[in-house]
Amino acid sequence: MKTLITILGLTVMLSAANGSALYQKCAACHGLKAEKHALGKSEVIAGWSSDKTLEALKGYKAGTRNAKGMGALMKGQMGNMNDADMKALSDYIATLK
Repeated sequence: MKTLITILGLTVMLSAANGSALYQKCAACHGLKAEKHALGKSEVIAGWSSDKTLEALKGYKAGTRNAKGMGALMKGQMGNMNDADMKALSDYIATLK
């Protein structure tokens, strides 16, 4: 979704985080529909609620979550994501069944 705003006569386009685009790097391990056990270790995340996924992503980013020994790998994956990215990604994953 893109939003146009005008500030001091200048029009600026803001792009909201796109969960589908963000998920592309996740699909290699989790599957196109989040149906896989990533690296044969993780839980299948398809069907998780947005809130559950967001909590997990924030925990990985903070280094406080290490489910199935995936903490270090997932911390690296979350390193460049901000809160809006993680929320958009969580919302997208919640649509995968």
